[in-house]
Amino acid sequence: MQTAVKLVGESLGASDTATTPKYNHREDGSTMKALRWHGNMDVRVEEAAIPDITEAQDVVIKVTGTTICGSDLHLLHSEMPGLQSGDILGHEFMGLVDRVGPEVTKLAVGDRVVVSFQIACGTCRYCKVKESSMCERTNNSSLVRKMWGQADAGFLGYGHLAGGFPGGQSEYVRVPFGDVNCMKIPEGVADEQALWLSDIYPTAYQAVDYTGVKEGDVVGVWGLGPVGVCVVQFALIRGAKKVYVIDKVAARLDMAKSLDPSRVECIDFSKQDVTKTLQESTQNELLDVAIDSTTFHEPKSWLHTIEKALMLETDAIDTPNEMIFNTRKLGKCGLIGVYSGYANHFNIGALMNRGISLIGCGQAPVHKHWEMLMEWIKEGKLDARHIVSHRVALDDFSELYKAFDKRVAGVQKVFVQTSASSAPSPGFPQLTKVSDWMTEQL
Repeated sequence: MQTAVKLVGESLGASDTATTPKYNHREDGSTMKALRWHGNMDVRVEEAAIPDITEAQDVVIKVTGTTICGSDLHLLHSEMPGLQSGDILGHEFMGLVDRVGPEVTKLAVGDRVVVSFQIACGTCRYCKVKESSMCERTNNSSLVRKMWGQADAGFLGYGHLAGGFPGGQSEYVRVPFGDVNCMKIPEGVADEQALWLSDIYPTAYQAVDYTGVKEGDVVGVWGLGPVGVCVVQFALIRGAKKVYVIDKVAARLDMAKSLDPSRVECIDFSKQDVTKTLQESTQNELLDVAIDSTTFHEPKSWLHTIEKALMLETDAIDTPNEMIFNTRKLGKCGLIGVYSGYANHFNIGALMNRGISLIGCGQAPVHKHWEMLMEWIKEGKLDARHIVSHRVALDDFSELYKAFDKRVAGVQKVFVQTSASSAPSPGFPQLTKVSDWMTEQL
């Protein structure tokens, strides 16, 4: 516990927080709207300088669609080290190529693209096999090396622990290694279908891929935010016999159930004992695969609530322990929910003695999966209409964070439009204001 406190609490020096190289901005001093972090629960839409080409392989994207991700709540709650006041957030976005560097060969101004949330160089040993989230060249944070031993790839809009790259909850974004990290969107694929290839689709697919979900498996999914719902969908596509979904928000449980009422069983952990329900429902056979799509900033027990408040740990182990306890001998548990550092009271004995594989699914290698998933979208096999609940304007972003944090009923993925966005596509939500939803809930 002393190690956790020391590493997370130590101050950040210049080498921990510097962005290399320093960003260029438009010479005329023009500005854009961007969502900026200023501290715990303090995010604001403000004016910021428009980025320009900084390195020869850069592209600058004019954003036409962006969103908020469940992992952004860790930033809202100041739970990720390395955030600085004024940082531009956002790692899921798409848009039109606005400027290209002199060494960009695959993209041209005006191309419609979706952008990977991680920044891959394309040439290191991990990028060569499309494990783009493990890139060795794009994250210069020394703090992350102290915490985890090695750095993973840099991420857009996720603070200086992830390399300090300004993100896509804005009107323009500089994307390093543009040829590598942007994928062209085919004609006929709506923006509202393509946007999710930047993160949640590959993240959800990674979970079922790494844990090896196969036909006939009994699967448990903890947490039914947008990623969790997509995990359920992919587990069903891969032939799971039964999927147990665990959450406490009725609207989210209902959404998961609607994917396949005959194969999806709901457990409301605020009303039901998860372990007792799973043991009875499976006749003590338990789960073949358990997948954690939850969040570390909400412990389920008073013990972990107190220990987190005292900075004796950064993450709560409640959900992984519950998963291990309810997974059969020689089964698999996968972690796709974002974890930051250290957790106490891990049930290592159950893991070892029952031969369970605990798999860190990592930050999903978007490049490994997005071409296949794009084909599924084109074929109609993958449809985002069940996860896109609302559409709002970029000016409403700070209010959207509040609504998302409160888990306002019915809110899942929200398409956030900019001044460059196209009109809503058929079957997707029209523009509304967050204040309208909040009023409806009161």
